[in-house]
Amino acid sequence: MSGSEIKRSDIILDRDGVINLDSDAYVKSADEWLPINSSIQAIAQLHKAGHRVFIATNQSGVGRGYFTLDILNEIHQKMLSLIHEVGGEVVDIAFCPHSPDDGCACRKPKAGLLKILARDNRIDLANAIVIGDSLRDLQAADKVGATAFLVLTGKGKRTQRDNTTLAYPIFKNLYDASQAILA
Repeated sequence: MSGSEIKRSDIILDRDGVINLDSDAYVKSADEWLPINSSIQAIAQLHKAGHRVFIATNQSGVGRGYFTLDILNEIHQKMLSLIHEVGGEVVDIAFCPHSPDDGCACRKPKAGLLKILARDNRIDLANAIVIGDSLRDLQAADKVGATAFLVLTGKGKRTQRDNTTLAYPIFKNLYDASQAILA
């Protein structure tokens, strides 16, 4: 993928499995939140190159009672601090605190989180890139006409294995995806 193919300024990232190590037992505290190697640097590089970076993340652990909104905010503060330390910035974070059974409009694969970010930050979703590790991230991007990238961290390898006809650019990790955007 050449730099001439990718001319987008807004990048929307999933969190768990893209920026930080995912856990089937949920990331329930700031201590359990651990960045994937090079993901923080990738965000900083995107920011320094003039891209606006956002996060859209399902956080059903709140709705399931595994952790509180206060703990979620502590997790996000840890993440943002690490990003700021290397010169990066995340403009906004949208999260869905609902469980899958709540029937909300925001939980991916629905497009609610992306639409909230677009409304609040004037994102042209047709010219945005959404980077995720699961099919639901890609499906949400498709619903708003955004370009979707799959990364093989987190649930990415399983997503690729279970959906052999995926027609999305696939990258080893967020860093590799960021390098394609920056090329």
